[in-house]
Amino acid sequence: MARNPATADDGRLTGTAVDAVVFDVFGTVVDWRTDVAGEFERVGTRVGAQADWMELTTEWRSLYPPTLLRVVSGEIPWQSLDGLHRMMLDELLAKHGLTEFSDTDRAELVQAWHRLRPWPDSPDGLSQLRETHITATLSNGSIGLLIQLARTGGLPFDTILSAELIHSYKPDPKVYLMAAEQLGVSPQRLLMTACHVEDLRAAADAGLRTAYIPRPLEWGPDRPAPAAPDWVDLTATDISDLARQLAR
Repeated sequence: MARNPATADDGRLTGTAVDAVVFDVFGTVVDWRTDVAGEFERVGTRVGAQADWMELTTEWRSLYPPTLLRVVSGEIPWQSLDGLHRMMLDELLAKHGLTEFSDTDRAELVQAWHRLRPWPDSPDGLSQLRETHITATLSNGSIGLLIQLARTGGLPFDTILSAELIHSYKPDPKVYLMAAEQLGVSPQRLLMTACHVEDLRAAADAGLRTAYIPRPLEWGPDRPAPAAPDWVDLTATDISDLARQLAR
């Protein structure tokens, strides 16, 4: 029987089946936890507040999925991710009675999401991947935020795509299909790459291919990454590993 050129002998997806690769950014390409917690501690110390800053950062991030779903469902109107981060931060600080933070302090903390450092493999891995495939972000972050992360982190994406372009958020299937349309490829030849299984599930349901990178620190130092689901097309240890697999 002739071999399918889209799969290796072991059935895994090969690079010939993919025209472009899009990436979740927060957690998959950049480390949000370390840098946001560091900014929380810096600003909190300055204003005289006391808290477990790492835990507070984790809780801030935990508000992210349900808040985005409220936008996708139409419960609340669309606004930029900065606006949603500020809304979530206000809710978080009120819950913990942290009244020391002024409007200026809170705006500074929201901007921390614009200054996240990449994982060590991200710049070189993206450079390797660009030799064979189109690369782009596909993030809920705003275009301006993503450009800042790419420029300061040396992240050589071919282009920046954001859910902002259609005033929605992942996991809305329209976001994934928008990426395929913008890149001029069919959904079946577009590979969504993320460390979040729920992002990949939504992408797969929209007809995209999927690659899982289980970043060990995404869920905190004491929690392992979820196991790779059996329905994902590829699993890679990092972006460099993904580039090597897709170069086959």
